[in-house]
Amino acid sequence: MLKKVMRQVKQHRQFILFIGLMLVFRSAVADWNHVPSGSMLPTIVQGDRILVNKMAYDLRLPFTHITLVKLAEPERGDIITFDSAVSDKKLVKRIIGLPGDTVSMRNNRLYLNGQAVNYEASLQTVTDWRDAFSDERKAFSDIQEALPGKPHAIRLNASPSRLANFGPVTVPQGHYLTLGDNRDASADSRVIGFIPREEITGKAHRVAFSNAPEHYYWFRNERWLMPI
Repeated sequence: MLKKVMRQVKQHRQFILFIGLMLVFRSAVADWNHVPSGSMLPTIVQGDRILVNKMAYDLRLPFTHITLVKLAEPERGDIITFDSAVSDKKLVKRIIGLPGDTVSMRNNRLYLNGQAVNYEASLQTVTDWRDAFSDERKAFSDIQEALPGKPHAIRLNASPSRLANFGPVTVPQGHYLTLGDNRDASADSRVIGFIPREEITGKAHRVAFSNAPEHYYWFRNERWLMPI
């Protein structure tokens, strides 16, 4: 039996080596992740496959969270992927609070270190939108949040959720406070707490491609290689 297995390995060693190298590459260098939820709307939509730079912050031993070399520190506004021990899921969120920052939120408006974050005019307002997944009717607005260093769009429901207020809280050393861009529909640091540095697995920087569940998972042509 063992001889038969070894013979098969020898016959297919190039293919096995290729698969092994691909797995190492996806574990330690770069990967893409499927996004099944709308917690990062309008930046990332359901069905996006996002490209993740696994070496944005650390060079790690493949298939582990063991850091060999620290390459950079996460910055405010970065969209990160992380393996959440609290939720037992791989998540994608935006960094809002850095270690030592004091963060609070009042009626979905952020305050960083005592300073109010500016919000610009509405990008769009939708008064009657049907969720393709839940069939619920919703009303929301997309507005520009002038986060220092990284202005970006966020989505706010017409009726704020219970998550619209928190803090002030101080981010511990070695941790980060993250939020989803879809502020009233995201289980982020308001639910799972601060994110330890070692749980961060990479930085999302672009949509590879996107499938539309509401259109039989056909490709969304406008989202090919879209920066995020």
